[in-house]
Amino acid sequence: MSSTLLEVTRAAHEDVERLERLIVKDLQNDPPTMKDGLYQSHRVRNNIDTIISTTEKLVEIYEDKDNARKDEIAALGGQTATGVNVFSAFYDRLKEIREYHRKHPAARVVDANEEYEDLLKEEPVIEFSGEEAFGRYLDLHELFNQYINSKFGAKIEYSAYLDVFSQPHNIPWKLKSTRQYREYMENLLEYLIYFFQRTEPLQDLDRIFSKLEAEFEEQWANGQVQGWEKQGQENEDDPAQLTMIDLDYYSTVEELMEVGPEKLKEALAALGLKTGGTVQQRAERLLLTKHTPLEKLDKKHFAKGSHGPRQNGSTAVSQDINSLKQIALVEAKMKKLCDLLSKTIEQTKENVVKKQALTYEEMEQEREEEETQVDTESDDEDQQIYNPLKLPMGWDGKPIPYWLYKLHGLGQEFKCEICGNYSYWGRRAFERHFKEWRHQHGMRCLGIPNTKNFNEITNIQEAQELWEKIRERQGVNKWRPDLEEEYEDKEGNIYNKKTYTDLQRQGLI
Repeated sequence: MSSTLLEVTRAAHEDVERLERLIVKDLQNDPPTMKDGLYQSHRVRNNIDTIISTTEKLVEIYEDKDNARKDEIAALGGQTATGVNVFSAFYDRLKEIREYHRKHPAARVVDANEEYEDLLKEEPVIEFSGEEAFGRYLDLHELFNQYINSKFGAKIEYSAYLDVFSQPHNIPWKLKSTRQYREYMENLLEYLIYFFQRTEPLQDLDRIFSKLEAEFEEQWANGQVQGWEKQGQENEDDPAQLTMIDLDYYSTVEELMEVGPEKLKEALAALGLKTGGTVQQRAERLLLTKHTPLEKLDKKHFAKGSHGPRQNGSTAVSQDINSLKQIALVEAKMKKLCDLLSKTIEQTKENVVKKQALTYEEMEQEREEEETQVDTESDDEDQQIYNPLKLPMGWDGKPIPYWLYKLHGLGQEFKCEICGNYSYWGRRAFERHFKEWRHQHGMRCLGIPNTKNFNEITNIQEAQELWEKIRERQGVNKWRPDLEEEYEDKEGNIYNKKTYTDLQRQGLI
């Protein structure tokens, strides 16, 4: 049966209402794991996108630019070219319905509720790399390699890069005008946006950026953008300042060619030199000014009608100011995303430091334990467990008895200074942690063996004092070479060092 425009409108409204109820029902369920929570957020995001697209179609229908809706309503009322005939319109529609069911006698009514209920069980496909661990950590290795192999970067470790990548204001602004830095910042912003959209799909990133851009415009006009303070006013006073390239950073033509043809052209125009030729010719011409004053350069290098470095510089300066402004805006967006992802960045730092203290076998074992823990968690999302005292869960997934909770001291907090002031809840967890990697790593850093003598020791000073006492006590039984070092003569007789030395002096050996 053909769908009329009014039927399409009714079905669209029904779909919107169903999706709204589905979103409410989905959000009423508390996801048991982070993975399930991420699936839920993406399901809700997909449903919202569907509602938006459906609503846009409804708006087009109600605008009725082609008068199709108006004509259809008139046809339902029986309006024709000859006049109004309601009964004729009614029997025509009835005939159409009967004809449809005669051709499709096996047609059945589809329950749309079943299809929509299946959406609650859907697991959207979310692409994460192995390093990202399903959105728990950032994977900045490619950007890290790009940073350490650049002129604005430094040769640092990946763990140190995680501390400095969100602080572009520490980089000299002259290095920020290069194409290499612009590409790096664009790639970094692109990755952070992509990661944020995968981990926080319900956040409205467009609204966040629009608010940020409004604040940025005001700060840029006042010269208050961090890392770019008063740069705009200083450069307006000297039109050639922005277009001039600091040649102290370049020693060869090949290095200067990396700046790009447009940048070289603007710099040559600001100096009044010819701007034509290949990229190499432009770089060679500009590099001549590094050690030779403009007054001593051959006239063939100057453009016709040029009388100084400020000739034709205003247009280029305006373009360069806009270019630097765009870089500053990218930096501002990147910093905003770093603030929103601050918790994830801290978790990434901890994960990198932890991996440095683990062997490959230990990392594989920990990964398997995490996967096993995720698989064994409860899948019953509808079950609401009453637990007002926030008691720990037992083996059956229910809160343990309160008397057992108090008996084993599960509500007590134990802090270990050797583990970096890490908190352990419950006596059992505290006793077990002495054999875990975190405590063993802390003892290794102190140069103390992790033996039974140091059980229950959580203070660094106490552990060091106990280690000194043990070493002094062991000094009584320490190895004495004069009495315990063995020597053998030609006949195979064994002597200690003192006896062997005495017999050798007497000439008996």
